[in-house]
Amino acid sequence: MFTGIITDIGKVTEIEERGDTRFRIATIYDADGIDLGASIACSGACLTVIEKGRVDDKTFWFDVEASGETLNLTKLGSWKEGTRINLERALKAGDELGGHIVSGHVDGVGSLVSQKPEGDSWRLTFKAPADLMPYIASKGSITIDGISLTVNEVGQDTFGVNIIPHTQTQTTLGDLKDGDPVNLEIDMLARYVARQIEFAGQ
Repeated sequence: MFTGIITDIGKVTEIEERGDTRFRIATIYDADGIDLGASIACSGACLTVIEKGRVDDKTFWFDVEASGETLNLTKLGSWKEGTRINLERALKAGDELGGHIVSGHVDGVGSLVSQKPEGDSWRLTFKAPADLMPYIASKGSITIDGISLTVNEVGQDTFGVNIIPHTQTQTTLGDLKDGDPVNLEIDMLARYVARQIEFAGQ
């Protein structure tokens, strides 16, 4: 489990095509504190650490693998060497829950439609797959590229969020251009409420 609070921006430094696709990601996370088999959310996708190492005293790396299904159902298939990605380590018992409960299971890929300044903040509008829109509600939570955000407005096939300067500079949202893909994870509570309603109607 994760919270959607980004604690590092990593960078893809190597990509190796095997049976699956192997990514090497540079990070400030101390590799000595990362167990093999640990889960790290990489731009919202929960991936397993299979190897790790040190570049220097301040930079480390870890390797993860993504299956063909993961590449097809997330934006990971568009990663290249040099791609910056949002990182969050798994939640530990007793950690502060600063965002909302995030599973790291990407529900679909959306895209940035527009962005405009609003005071010191930015209003970003995203298009979401049609099957996810019923789960996106104004003032509800959503995870975009691993970031816990509050939905400000909902349209027929779009939704908007406001990004404060800290979020813009401390995540990859500031890198996005119109049309760029983003990983989306709907709020877990919304998913289960919808399932209960569906079950009650059967």
